[in-house]
Amino acid sequence: MIVAETKDKETEMRLKDKVAIITGAGTGIGEATAHKFAREGARVVLAGLPSDPVKDVAEAIVANGGEAEAYLGDLAEESAARECVEAAVRRFGRIDVLVNNAGIFIANAETDAYRVEDFERTVRNNIRTAFLMTKFALPHLQKTRGNILFTGSEAGINGSAGFTPYGASKGFLHAFAKGVAMEQAKYGVRANCVCPGPIDTAWTRGPGGPLSLEVQKMIDGMVPLGRRGSPEEIANVFAFLASDEASYVTGALLLADGGVTPAKGSPGEMVPDTLREIPKGVLPLRHSHEGLRGKHVHLAK
Repeated sequence: MIVAETKDKETEMRLKDKVAIITGAGTGIGEATAHKFAREGARVVLAGLPSDPVKDVAEAIVANGGEAEAYLGDLAEESAARECVEAAVRRFGRIDVLVNNAGIFIANAETDAYRVEDFERTVRNNIRTAFLMTKFALPHLQKTRGNILFTGSEAGINGSAGFTPYGASKGFLHAFAKGVAMEQAKYGVRANCVCPGPIDTAWTRGPGGPLSLEVQKMIDGMVPLGRRGSPEEIANVFAFLASDEASYVTGALLLADGGVTPAKGSPGEMVPDTLREIPKGVLPLRHSHEGLRGKHVHLAK
């Protein structure tokens, strides 16, 4: 059980005693969500590939007084997804929240030049993983009247030139979340999808990623708020949706994209430098820019 500093602080924890599985929990939005949920009182099972720093995140949470268990495996494999869910039940006895965050953005090429193997990797990691985890978690979530959260993207709404399969994979998650919400409402299970814009992670900043350095320099100008979002800002949205405060919210696509979706032109260029800084946040994040570690990125020439 997590030790709170005071009784008042304990009662303020929005996710107190809830059990959550978070996929893709080693870096970026997943790492931030893991820390945020633990800070809000949840007991968390953190899932990721063996090459991801999932154990490090779990150890950091435990060091800060939380309860966390790491699960390493390829959740696109049926056996691994089932075992992850079973491991959570064995450790904590129940599941209240599933965060389907695992996904990749590993290629940038026009559709006719987009490699079939990259398309298949995208479908496998972004769609198959979410389906399998949802399938195996639902019987347990029905018992707790729990909820499922998905990491979508504004690209799933607006489309994404240069990486069309990525946007399409997120569009699938949007429709899947809505369908699950309608289907599972009779069991008291909610399902919602958070749709981030450009977030300050390995996918949008630094060499070796799917976006050229030239494009990276243009990102902030395309965002009305004039900057990328932080992983912690997205984790805050997940925490609300996972909590009982969002008890009447289901089937929602919640845009957290800095205004990208309704924007035209480059409104971010009008934002003064003093407002362009990304909030420092309070979560002890260490792996925000490591999401591409161990992953091959293809850039069409």
